[in-house]
Amino acid sequence: MGTDTVRVGAADEAADRRREQRGWYFYDWACSVYSTSVLTVFLGPYLTSVAKNAADADGYVHPLGIPVRAGSFFAYSVSLSVIVAVLVMPLVGAAADRSGRKKPLLAAAAYTGAAATTGMFFLGGERYLLGGALLVVANAAQSVGTMLYNSYLPQIAPPEERDAVSSKGWAFGYAAGALVLVANLVLYMGHDSFGLSESAAVRICLASAGLWWGAFTLVPLRRLRDRRSSAQEAKEPTAPGFRQLAATVRDMRRHPLTLAFLLAYLIYNDGIQTVISQASVYGSEELGLGQSTLIAAVLLVQVLAVAGALALGRLARTYGAKQTILGSLVAWAVILGAGYFLPAGAPGWFFVLASGIGLVLGGSQALSRSLFSHLVPPGKEAEYFSAYEMSDRGMSWLGPLLFGITYQLTGSYRDAIISLVAFFVIGFALLARVPVRRAISDAGNPVPERI
Repeated sequence: MGTDTVRVGAADEAADRRREQRGWYFYDWACSVYSTSVLTVFLGPYLTSVAKNAADADGYVHPLGIPVRAGSFFAYSVSLSVIVAVLVMPLVGAAADRSGRKKPLLAAAAYTGAAATTGMFFLGGERYLLGGALLVVANAAQSVGTMLYNSYLPQIAPPEERDAVSSKGWAFGYAAGALVLVANLVLYMGHDSFGLSESAAVRICLASAGLWWGAFTLVPLRRLRDRRSSAQEAKEPTAPGFRQLAATVRDMRRHPLTLAFLLAYLIYNDGIQTVISQASVYGSEELGLGQSTLIAAVLLVQVLAVAGALALGRLARTYGAKQTILGSLVAWAVILGAGYFLPAGAPGWFFVLASGIGLVLGGSQALSRSLFSHLVPPGKEAEYFSAYEMSDRGMSWLGPLLFGITYQLTGSYRDAIISLVAFFVIGFALLARVPVRRAISDAGNPVPERI
């Protein structure tokens, strides 16, 4: 009877864990649409056009009296949102770990971002300042929400499940992004047949991402549960304000191998983010491809990233997360090398390149997240994932800088794109040197059989 009771208890616990994991996946499903439809496709060109409508005769707008070229307003708004996120994330992460109540903070971040995104429906005429403000709020809120979402991973999945769970989360996000992007493109490209102006179609696409984000966030909020660890129970109250950021950095210095992984991730992820952001520039300026081709390539990346995330998750079961990530970095370098030789005016080869990016994109990011989850000391999940998220969002400036400088010096986007191979080579070398088993043990976590 005792053995049967234990088995039933274990089965119930596993069922509860699976239910919570399925709820967790849905936050990726909810918020990834913002990244795809809003940031990647529609908002940049539209907000730039709104800023140009408001510009003076010399092409400048004047937010707070500061002269800003209208074409740069979107980029500056994104940069400001990153600064806001970097300042806010450590404070929210520390508060989440101290209280053990991540779910109310996740709800606040998600619905702040969703409301700001939905408000983009009102970006008509010359309302560029409203657009910039909504972008800063939505982007910073997404960063904070993603940090809290990621910090649940060590709590909802035992070590042997994390690679698969993280990969499924990424797959859900890319699937939602592809699904909504298809609907958005049907509306946008056929706006005349729907009786809509081009501006109205774009504003509906922007707002729909916010409504989607808010609606599907209800699923993780119902299924995820807050829990306090013994480390949290014993933790002394930490100082409020920006002293918390310094306290987090000091604490991380006690785990140098975790920091070593973060450094490697910072570098190779900078390369990944730069490829994502600059591929369309390379396609349009160097290869002479049209907007419809570039949008189709974005959609192809979204679809194949689902399969890529799941496939690399399966490879990690056999070879371990670290070896699979290293293999994906080799693939990234090969893809960039092939991209250098792409012929101009040949969309078919550009789609082949996009296919390669899609297949390694989701998996390399998903496995990086799951591997980092093993390196976080118990009770400090949100605090450490705030540093991880800052590496993801707040430090990705070296790649665009190198890309820009290379183009400025050579006048060739081919040279600019091949220069990004350095990030994957250096990231590979740094990650290969991290003894992940010892790093996991030093963080106070059980070491999985295969990592």
